[in-house]
Amino acid sequence: MSNNTRILLVEDDDKLRNTIEDYLQMNKFEITACADGKSALHSFEKEPPFDIILLDGMLPDIDGFEVLKRIRETSDIPVIILSARESERDQLNGFHLGADNYITKPFLLSVLKEHINALLSRLGNFNKNKAQITKGALCLNTTERKVYLDDNLILTTPREYDLLLFFMQNERIVLSRDTILDRVWGNGYFGDLRTVDTIVKQLRKKLGKHDEYIVSVYGIGYKFEVNDEE
Repeated sequence: MSNNTRILLVEDDDKLRNTIEDYLQMNKFEITACADGKSALHSFEKEPPFDIILLDGMLPDIDGFEVLKRIRETSDIPVIILSARESERDQLNGFHLGADNYITKPFLLSVLKEHINALLSRLGNFNKNKAQITKGALCLNTTERKVYLDDNLILTTPREYDLLLFFMQNERIVLSRDTILDRVWGNGYFGDLRTVDTIVKQLRKKLGKHDEYIVSVYGIGYKFEVNDEE
């Protein structure tokens, strides 16, 4: 019996794709499996909405990072990159393009499942909160996970949204990069601390003239602060 979680799996290695598909189906996920970027984008656009995407970073036709870039033009669906590319540059590029997690190959199927469950759990918990959070010109609709700036909707990736929500819930509190990684990315994430800086840079760009809301604290991390006059 399905748990109604729909996953788009994009992996060009036939053996690995079939192994992941079988394992996740055994754990009651609904899987649509694709072997290349073109078919993945077609499934994403034409099929009923997915809950999460598992995306190979290296595909034979359209590069996985390009697929992610195109998806982010219209959707904030959670995306986990699965890639043999282990370099810091590739991982930061994945997050810069809007990935929510980055898992390097090889990996244990049980670990992949836990990453999926953790991401879905965080999103589910946020969706249960019916409140709105307003700070200065920013307003977060936590039911729909939407961000409004000066009453205008701004598009954010799931990771950007989660980080902004965490900042707003902890206004005026200095947060270290380690704390941010633990609370927003989860205890199972072992990426570079500069990942936080990358997402902060993206958020500041989207906040425009209100980018001063996110204050850098030298040698520690960041704090969120809105002028009392706003």
